[in-house]
Amino acid sequence: MFQDVLPDLEAILAGAAAGKRESSILDFKVAKPGLKEAWADLSEAAVCFANASGGTIVVGVADTPGGRRAFVGCELDEQTLRQRIYHLTTPGLLVEIGVIRFADTRLLAIRVPEGLEVYSTVRGYTYHRINDECLPMRPAEVTRLSEERRGIDWSAASSTRPLEDVDPLAIRQCRRLLSNSVDSRRQSYARLSDHDLLRALKAVGDDGQLTRSGELLLCGAASSAMPDALVYQHRKTQAGEPDAIMRLGTPLVLAFDELLQAIRARQGITPVTLPDGQQLQIEDYPMTAVREAVANALIHGDWRTRLPVSIEHSTQYLKVTSPGPLVAGITVDNILTKGSRARHPALAAAFRLLGLAEEVGQGVDRMFREMIRSGRDTPLITDENDQVVVLFRGQAPNTRVTKFLATLPPEEQEDTDALLIVLLLCAKRTIGAKQLAPIIQRSEMEAQAALRRLSNHPSMLLEPTRGTANRTQPTYRLTADALSRLGNAVVYHGRSSDEVDRKVIEHMRDYREINNRTVQRLFDVDVYAARDILKDLVVRGLITRTSEQTRGVAVRYGPGSMFPTTNKRSPSPGTARATWGGKSR
Repeated sequence: MFQDVLPDLEAILAGAAAGKRESSILDFKVAKPGLKEAWADLSEAAVCFANASGGTIVVGVADTPGGRRAFVGCELDEQTLRQRIYHLTTPGLLVEIGVIRFADTRLLAIRVPEGLEVYSTVRGYTYHRINDECLPMRPAEVTRLSEERRGIDWSAASSTRPLEDVDPLAIRQCRRLLSNSVDSRRQSYARLSDHDLLRALKAVGDDGQLTRSGELLLCGAASSAMPDALVYQHRKTQAGEPDAIMRLGTPLVLAFDELLQAIRARQGITPVTLPDGQQLQIEDYPMTAVREAVANALIHGDWRTRLPVSIEHSTQYLKVTSPGPLVAGITVDNILTKGSRARHPALAAAFRLLGLAEEVGQGVDRMFREMIRSGRDTPLITDENDQVVVLFRGQAPNTRVTKFLATLPPEEQEDTDALLIVLLLCAKRTIGAKQLAPIIQRSEMEAQAALRRLSNHPSMLLEPTRGTANRTQPTYRLTADALSRLGNAVVYHGRSSDEVDRKVIEHMRDYREINNRTVQRLFDVDVYAARDILKDLVVRGLITRTSEQTRGVAVRYGPGSMFPTTNKRSPSPGTARATWGGKSR
């Protein structure tokens, strides 16, 4: 039941400090000396996780030092502790507790579910887990969490403003967006009367007045927001003075469009020609990703704070900051895979109907996909408790990655897991399910399934390493074909792989010589990388210099003393390393 904590326990036993292994879903504790103190302390820790996204408390492990001395053990009775946690929390919190035997010690593992309500201790203290800390909750945070868990939609409440306050330009923009949609159902909404369209947008409440969502979306000077709902700043350099500042108020449907136009006008373009002749226009920051980040900020930001959504734009980064934390239950460690929950469902529904945002749970995925497909790093998302920041790092696109991904089967081009795996293996030679799982935010079983799928037809992107091929969870690497097509996008470029030896052997058997220019063409590397490959082959005796010329790309090399014999079939890559010229290495 608690197998997921074993890798952390093993790391601690190997010398890691337990405090460094803690996270938003894992805490290590030593039981207080007195029973009442221990029960109270662990009840507070359980409340902390219940008011966040749940987690596990392992009792009997000291924060420092690492190694065997960290395992001090715990003798608390698990059934009594479970009862005491229930009685010391309001409402009573039910947890699962199990015994773990590890490093010759008895540990307790307490599994705390994500709460359905806001929990506190019987003394009235309310805590929540922020990263690896248990912090007191402020009254506004308690109210926000309570409303979210009880399903109270702040944006669906009445704004007390009449329908006549709707800006005609805002309604016209809504009709334009719906008419231009490729979805016939959305197109039909454009032909509704104004009143019926407002109803479809959930902008009208039961009292016949505009909801707060309707006011924000369609009215000027909305009382539900600050005068500046959006603030945009552009700088030519990261630390320079702003050369453009825009302060945009409501209606949001107009401000959103104006903001995107301002960002688009300052975008640079990198043209990329695909192998089939199609040309892509790669933007500095993919507008699809930017659009989703801004839409998410408007939908999930906490308008009750009366703070604007901020956008900072320069060649070094584009940053979108929204007020308030992530919605309850969502963390930066599960945001890719845990179903999104709209903080303001009525406002979110209007954005989706107008085509301004993806369906719930798809926006962050789309940001990641668009950034990777444009040949760039994934967005950096941070939750600072009082604000959420999405950071797109400015960098020249890696066009080799863009070209390569464009050749994948359509279903893989739209698969966030597949794109993340390719990006990872451009920087890391191998990856296994255990290392991949937290990166794609899935279980080890799901990570293994993703790796296995990409090693099979039709993708054939990965292959298990020879030494792990027979394991339940092999370690995977890019295939030779994928490495060749990715070229210098792969930082290590596979120069020590068996595939290099195999290709050189095949070429030498056909032509009896090789030089730097040939190596550049064979492996799609530059002159310096080709030089290093040749040097390694000479040192190992696979080739030897045969020309009088000793410098330059035209220096010729022939078979060396360790070149494989030719009286047998061409050896496999593994054999090529083991037996050169019939001699055991």
